[in-house]
Amino acid sequence: MESEQLFHRGYYRNSYNSITSASSDEELLDGAGVIMDFQTSEDDNLLDGDASVGTHYTMTNGGSINSSTHLLDLLDEPIPGVGTYDDFHTIDWVREKCKDRERHRRINSKKKESAWEMTKSLCDAWSGWLVVTLTGLASGALAGLIDIAADWMTDLKEGICLNDLWYNHEQCCWRSDENTFEERDKCPKWKTWAELIIGQAEGPGSYIMNYIMYIFWALSFAFLAVSFVKVFAPYACGSGIPEIKTILSGFIIRGYLGKWTLMIKTVTLVLAVASGLSLGKEGPLVHVACCCGNIFSYLFPKYSTNEAKKREVLSAASAAGVSVAFGAPIGGVLFSLEEVSYYFPLKTLWRSFFAALVAAFVLRSINPFGNSRLVLFYVEYHTPWYLFELLPFILLGVFGGLWGAFFIRANIAWCRRRKSTKFGKYPVLEVIIVAAITAVIAFPNPYTRLNTSELIKELFTDCGPLESSSLCDYRNDTNASKIVDDIPDRPAGTGVYSAIWQLCLALIFKIIMTVFTFGIKVPSGLFIPSMAIGAIAGRIVGIAVEQLAYYHHDWFIFKEWCEVGADCITPGLYAMVGAAACLGGVTRMTVSLVVIVFELTGGLEYIVPLMAAVMTSKWVGDAFGREGIYEAHIRLNGYPFLDAKEEFTHTTLAADVMRPRRSDPPLAVLTQDNMTVDDIENLINETSYNGFPVIMSKESQRLVGFALRRDLTIAIESARKKQEGIVGSSRVCFAQHTPSLPAESPRPLKLRSILDMSPFTVTDHTPMEIVVDIFRKLGLRQCLVTHNGIVLGIITKKNILEHLEQLKQHVEPLAPPWHCNKKRYPPSYGPDGKPRPRLNNVQLKPIAEEREETEEEVHLLNSTTL
Repeated sequence: MESEQLFHRGYYRNSYNSITSASSDEELLDGAGVIMDFQTSEDDNLLDGDASVGTHYTMTNGGSINSSTHLLDLLDEPIPGVGTYDDFHTIDWVREKCKDRERHRRINSKKKESAWEMTKSLCDAWSGWLVVTLTGLASGALAGLIDIAADWMTDLKEGICLNDLWYNHEQCCWRSDENTFEERDKCPKWKTWAELIIGQAEGPGSYIMNYIMYIFWALSFAFLAVSFVKVFAPYACGSGIPEIKTILSGFIIRGYLGKWTLMIKTVTLVLAVASGLSLGKEGPLVHVACCCGNIFSYLFPKYSTNEAKKREVLSAASAAGVSVAFGAPIGGVLFSLEEVSYYFPLKTLWRSFFAALVAAFVLRSINPFGNSRLVLFYVEYHTPWYLFELLPFILLGVFGGLWGAFFIRANIAWCRRRKSTKFGKYPVLEVIIVAAITAVIAFPNPYTRLNTSELIKELFTDCGPLESSSLCDYRNDTNASKIVDDIPDRPAGTGVYSAIWQLCLALIFKIIMTVFTFGIKVPSGLFIPSMAIGAIAGRIVGIAVEQLAYYHHDWFIFKEWCEVGADCITPGLYAMVGAAACLGGVTRMTVSLVVIVFELTGGLEYIVPLMAAVMTSKWVGDAFGREGIYEAHIRLNGYPFLDAKEEFTHTTLAADVMRPRRSDPPLAVLTQDNMTVDDIENLINETSYNGFPVIMSKESQRLVGFALRRDLTIAIESARKKQEGIVGSSRVCFAQHTPSLPAESPRPLKLRSILDMSPFTVTDHTPMEIVVDIFRKLGLRQCLVTHNGIVLGIITKKNILEHLEQLKQHVEPLAPPWHCNKKRYPPSYGPDGKPRPRLNNVQLKPIAEEREETEEEVHLLNSTTL
């Protein structure tokens, strides 16, 4: 009975089998030859998801297998390719879940037949844990390799370790026995380029030579990075998180998570970070981890043939990526849940946690920074925060929200200008110009010359007797024998004031260059630059509050908290709060961001300041626009992504959004048993639709099901090759029983197996807020609109996105609730009392006799072709 019900619902055993997936590893490599250019016209095509207009599917007669092939042989054998998806198309989540349930039933029904079947069942059950384990291992290993290589190449811009070429500056000085504690960064084994080329370690000549070599290496690394991306893997550019979010929502981008993209992204990410550009490696590490998850998923048929199951692996991979990027396994799981995942069942939560755990364990075993930590800027604070400090923490949150709103608008405006001008056609030149400006301005300032991760580490670090940074140049008027954690607040020295001016210049430089850097054609993350901007602002505010408390400790806000000689203000804590606030203002993350920063510091007592700053930054940023930077880039590139965070508050109906409209051609439909193979091929060649409703007949217009364009093409081609007697005049039958035909008629072709017998339908009076929720929660590709069982039109994800965009641009006037609206479609009888004619196709058009009514009405037009 169960299988019979599945058959009538269109989910019988052969309905959605995908034997040869179109997303094979070989096809993933094809992205290397693509020039990634998101022009406006192309974005519309990506959003459309339709086949290219004018594309003809040429179908030729294939040789027959033998003359006695039965009509139902095609149904007994799976049709290769049916159930797969073309590039830049959206998957059908409902169909993929039905495929997985049918596969699971089949395995469970056979596992008691033999020991081999039981073994296969166990392997299938454990394949999910195995694939996330492999993903975590690969993500941790690649992250460690990227960290080590990026640190070495960053220091290569300043000099080289002569005795051990593979050591960076810090590691080279570790092995030296000749350097002193006061000058621990200056060791004889480390040679600057000025010492090697002109033999001078000090003086104007040495400065100029080091300046020139710094610019040379920066330009060289940037040129190599953009050249590799342009030639070998255009999809390796950018952060990757906007595309990952779109892919996890069900969109197909062939090659974006392939082997070649993984290789080039790994190499060019090291080059881009080493070039000194205002970018980070944390965002691209999520892309790298997802590439690993996608590649390993092809080792298991459970995931390689099911796009929905594959996205569960990608959700776990994104958690592993954040885990190795920030050393925050729990934060990575929450990031995957809050920010990138579209479908996140409970078992995916467990596997994401396990993948993040494995990745963090591997990275900790590699120990790329030599500090037994997962990140370079891990810090620990031992001074508690006080209640009055909530005010500056909230002010930092306001700054983070303002920065986020400014950055999103400025960066999107620049990226849109890049698309619309000739400047965007020369990505190599753009990267070289940005890298040159960055290197020229960054070198004179020691805080901009530093690697951004090292800058954040210095800003986060609390001052102690072992610190030699100018940020810790305080006037020591206390007993130096006090322990490190009990050093009281002290008056700032000249080095601190000089450092504040340099930090102010660095803040302006970072703000401007980050706007122009994010989006260029090299791997570029946004986490680290945003955190650096917030850390700079936070450190400046922290020093200001510290000095205010020192000189005015008798004020009522300090009187009860800061006594004379007490250590009550930690400027490094302000840097950490500012970093979280600015990152939250740009990405609009909340829970996951607080947990990530908490795992960075290891201090549970600082969660309240972090929560206050992050929520404030979100509220301030949302006042200027609810979109984060990733959602803004998704909309800019025209990806079909329905954001679950947006609320639909308008009063439109399904009839207002469905196609066809008044000026559109009639709705193209198929009949269940009145069309020939030639008729269907002509319809496919003359239209660009991705699917066609199947109706009972031209007279009744009652809905039978829905057939996809790709499945029709593949099924007809397969039938011509495998069945004898299938010609252009063969009748195509979507019904369960083949109608009686004359004896001399050619052999019919039965395609009920590819028909979706239960397509989602709504009536023309359904509110669009319900339709949008259906698309979001069920992941639909399309939804049919009916009126009294008659097909009126179709709503696709593209139509909904276009409608939402129109509503954003034009504020809808106040209207009564949807249930109070007047009936929009006429009854079965016209104003003259005569029944309305029912002819071939459905077309929206005002009726002449009722033109005084302003609503749209259905007019059934006569048409000679479908």
